[in-house]
Amino acid sequence: MLRRIAGRPAVITGAASGIGRSLARRLSRHGSPVAIADVDAAGLAETAESLEGPVLSRVLDVRDAEDVRRFADETRDWSSLPLAAVFNNAGVATHATVLRSVPEDDSWLFDINYWGVVNGTRAFLPHLVERNYGVVVNTSSVYGLVGMPKQSAYCAAKFAVRGFTDSLRQELRGTGVSAVTVHPGGIKTNIVRNGRFHPEQDERGRSRDQIAADFDRIAPTTPDRAAEIIHRGVERGRARILVGPDAYVFDALARIAPTHCFSVMARLLRE
Repeated sequence: MLRRIAGRPAVITGAASGIGRSLARRLSRHGSPVAIADVDAAGLAETAESLEGPVLSRVLDVRDAEDVRRFADETRDWSSLPLAAVFNNAGVATHATVLRSVPEDDSWLFDINYWGVVNGTRAFLPHLVERNYGVVVNTSSVYGLVGMPKQSAYCAAKFAVRGFTDSLRQELRGTGVSAVTVHPGGIKTNIVRNGRFHPEQDERGRSRDQIAADFDRIAPTTPDRAAEIIHRGVERGRARILVGPDAYVFDALARIAPTHCFSVMARLLRE
């Protein structure tokens, strides 16, 4: 089902930086009024100031279901045009083995990466269904396709987003509303730098900045390119959008070597 979202209102969480900011800028350039939200007030203000068209900016913690619902109502009242797309994009990261993980860190991540998506979907879906038009776009990850070491909490949350959205997609069959999962590979964002990391948990003794720098070196995709891929994928009616060349590698490995994907990847890197 082709979906025209350019020029129509869109909601984007996690819009203070990274993919969320690039999506807001891209859609604004294409004539869309955008309602943006993030817990980072300073970053959100920078995004809002960079947009070309109408913008509703809201400091928001996606873990707060009641406040997300209030934001949905504010968005409906803000624009006279029907909402076309909701991008549940806010996300955070941790880095630890299961044995050495900090339960509070895992809960913090899951509350944002999974429940934040659920809260956003539940808040905005009634408005889309009422008009029988629109799309819910939920950010999973390539780590929602395969399990990776030291990413147990992140993988669990992203697999959960994928399952939640796949179920929603089936519930919406035959309506004018659809659901999409986005699976980014390595994107040059601040997600690692802003994550929760403990140097003593890293076998190489790297600091947060060193881990982030290592990630940036191997991340092949910029946020602007990611936003372009996501925008085009949504408008072309994709149900699952892979972002970046590495995402296609992960997707292939999940299909052909689902229980040995990390071993295969390590072997390929050595070669």
